[in-house]
Amino acid sequence: MLQLKNIDLTRDDSATLFVKDEVVAVVFANLAGELISREGTNRFEAGDALITGSTGDHWSVSRNRFDAKYLPVAPAQAGEDGRYQARPLPVLAVQMDEAFTLARSAGGDVLQGQAGDWLLQYAPGDFGIVEAARFGKVYRPVG
Repeated sequence: MLQLKNIDLTRDDSATLFVKDEVVAVVFANLAGELISREGTNRFEAGDALITGSTGDHWSVSRNRFDAKYLPVAPAQAGEDGRYQARPLPVLAVQMDEAFTLARSAGGDVLQGQAGDWLLQYAPGDFGIVEAARFGKVYRPVG
């Protein structure tokens, strides 16, 4: 299995810009804990967002990053449980040809991707993995 370290998709000619177009369900954690996503363990702190995507996938987003990535959908107010729309923020993405692992910036969790999954870079050192079928449903190319 390919173990990715010190990667930077801004230097990868095969990486392309995409935006997420999805409304998700959010519950803010009352206590620290962890959830198991398809890609691996997601540790979270009290106040972090626990998200269920439109395809049924689950993941966490740290509270200090959540507001920059999602907007509340009425009647929800910012910081309340409810539905949220992903902000149309461009992310670099590349589809992987083989199974791989990488460290998630939040919590130091190690995520695992399968051949065909997409590797996303949100910011320097901040990565995620999205299953190919889900990626095709919620991400759109920029431009």
